[in-house]
Amino acid sequence: MTRGLIPTLIFAFSAIVFFSLGNLLAARAATTTESDQIAALRAEVGALQRQRSEISGTSGRVEPRGAMDDHSRAALVADIKQQLKNEMGLLPVSMLRDRRQSFVELYSYDTTGASNYGTAGYLGNGYFVTVKHGVVALGDQPESRRIVSIKIMVEGRAVAAKIVDTGDAHVEVDPGDWAILKVKESIDLPALSVNLRYGFDFADPIFRLGNDYSKGIILSTGYVGQRTSNNLVTCLTDGHPGVSGGGVLNGDGQLVGIPIGRMQGDYRFSFILPLRSEMFRKIGFLN
Repeated sequence: MTRGLIPTLIFAFSAIVFFSLGNLLAARAATTTESDQIAALRAEVGALQRQRSEISGTSGRVEPRGAMDDHSRAALVADIKQQLKNEMGLLPVSMLRDRRQSFVELYSYDTTGASNYGTAGYLGNGYFVTVKHGVVALGDQPESRRIVSIKIMVEGRAVAAKIVDTGDAHVEVDPGDWAILKVKESIDLPALSVNLRYGFDFADPIFRLGNDYSKGIILSTGYVGQRTSNNLVTCLTDGHPGVSGGGVLNGDGQLVGIPIGRMQGDYRFSFILPLRSEMFRKIGFLN
């Protein structure tokens, strides 16, 4: 019996030793795995911290510099204003107010006793540009309604004007629908700067000044559409009664055209007559 018990005890002891050794090795392996995981996590956190130094928000930051002198500051402001004007189609309010003074209300009276109203732009030396249909009776029977008197309003005074030259239009909204007027009285108005080379590119911002509904010279803004088959230009800007003969200004405040008509039933869609040299053939100082 003793002989049989000894091997059993040896076997049991060996089992206990091997079991304990297995648990020890497993514990060490688990410890090693956790250590590796912790080391990997630390490495990842370190990498993220390094990346944060390379990532920043979209807010700007200006490093401290020396004081900017007056000339540099003025140049910077002028550059910002020019960029805003180019991108947004803006004109300085002071310029718009100045250009407004170059346009006058126009009134014509015919043989039937009726009167029409429109707009004229001052060119200097007593000359104005406007639309032909505002100062000449157009249509199939113009003799039945002949215009006998033309007046322009200058600082609240009605000043007589006469026709110097006209285009060849026989109907309204035509490339020949233009006229040049002249007054004898001495007047003090700022003359417009004329640009005959303006391209009227699609979506160009424009500024329209006219005697809107005979309520005085009113500003409207809009955008260029496209050229028509008869060399007029469509635009998205108010075409209310009375603005015919007024001014269309480009982004530099130069006179580039005159509004001459609109689409029937849609005052928002109007037509512009681009300026051309023929219109000023009798005004030597513009040639």
